[in-house]
Amino acid sequence: MRTKFNPQAGPDGGDGGRGGHIILRGNKNLWTLLHLRYYKNVLAENGESGSGNNSTGRAGKDIFIDVPLGTIARDEENGKKEAEILEDGQEIIWMKGGRGGLGNSHFATSTNQAPEYAQPGEDGEEGWKILELKVLADVGLVGFPNAGKSTLLSVMTAARPKIADYAFTTLTPQLGMVAYRDNLSFCIADLPGIIEGASEGKGLGYRFLRHIERNPVLLFVIPADSQNHGEEFQILVKELEAYNPELLHKKFIIGISKSEMLDDELKTEIAKELPKNIPHLFFSSFTQHGILQLKDLLWKVLNEKDS
Repeated sequence: MRTKFNPQAGPDGGDGGRGGHIILRGNKNLWTLLHLRYYKNVLAENGESGSGNNSTGRAGKDIFIDVPLGTIARDEENGKKEAEILEDGQEIIWMKGGRGGLGNSHFATSTNQAPEYAQPGEDGEEGWKILELKVLADVGLVGFPNAGKSTLLSVMTAARPKIADYAFTTLTPQLGMVAYRDNLSFCIADLPGIIEGASEGKGLGYRFLRHIERNPVLLFVIPADSQNHGEEFQILVKELEAYNPELLHKKFIIGISKSEMLDDELKTEIAKELPKNIPHLFFSSFTQHGILQLKDLLWKVLNEKDS
């Protein structure tokens, strides 16, 4: 510091400001990561250098990346999970800005009262990152291709998924809100059809199974014209277990779709094939028979307290 009456008044170099952080922020109004599709290079602002009179430099401006609830952030190189956004407004510093350097006033000593050096600031973090979205829904629909999941979703909600008579009509998760009694509602997800070997990556593999992890209730949709309803259910459960054994702790419901072709005698025979400890229900998306009862059952199971 140089003043009129004291030309060597000691060091007065201020500290540098930190670099800007890159921050993930949960936004309940977002449902996909499409808005980030072309937003691949994110560069936060550098911190400002310190200046004379012990003035600290301004911190770099933080960058906020809004993501839907259920987003997981990973490192591209090692695949390690670094952050998970589950609540609206939740903020997590994903990549920290570099720490600002120290001005020369920090290095003054009794023998060196006017040091001419300062500590430079640190570099910020740098790297390639991955954002992955796992669907947050109350109920996930599980079943083979063409089991009637998309048709059920279109009947129970305002969602309009693609429906056709060939395998894997649904290629991406479809969400819909089910309007229930007394203005209540819950969210249901139609997921791509599972096949034997999906846990090993066959068919749509992990693109399907990873979304199951977030659904507290799984509705297994088995068509009435299946060759063996009990066996089909066991195959589906086996694929879930092979992917992640913890999925077996979720609440299961079995729904027999396309039941307009069944009489009471056939329903009784099919019921004998199904596990006794899992609730089941017959419904028809075509005639809408049993749809209200299915909503009641889903709501009841969703709100049961875990024992």
